[in-house]
Amino acid sequence: MLNPDKKKRIIEKFKMHATDTGSPQVQIAILTEEVKELTEHLKTHKKDNSSRRGLIKKVGERRRLMKYLKREDAKAYDELMSKLKV
Repeated sequence: MLNPDKKKRIIEKFKMHATDTGSPQVQIAILTEEVKELTEHLKTHKKDNSSRRGLIKKVGERRRLMKYLKREDAKAYDELMSKLKV
């Protein structure tokens, strides 16, 4: 779970306009950070199956959003992937 300050910084970095909080780019960036945190958590807590299930759900949601963004705006997709290093 991201703390509010970290989430706000991610939104500021990836927003498309002044009031943007829900564009695919922002959602993908937030999900990427959550996936990184859950991955680190699962390295130390190998038997935490509820967190593993949450990780799988977040990866799937991120994949769907990435597929949508690639289909709708390939240039924005390429820029986002290079920024996130995914």
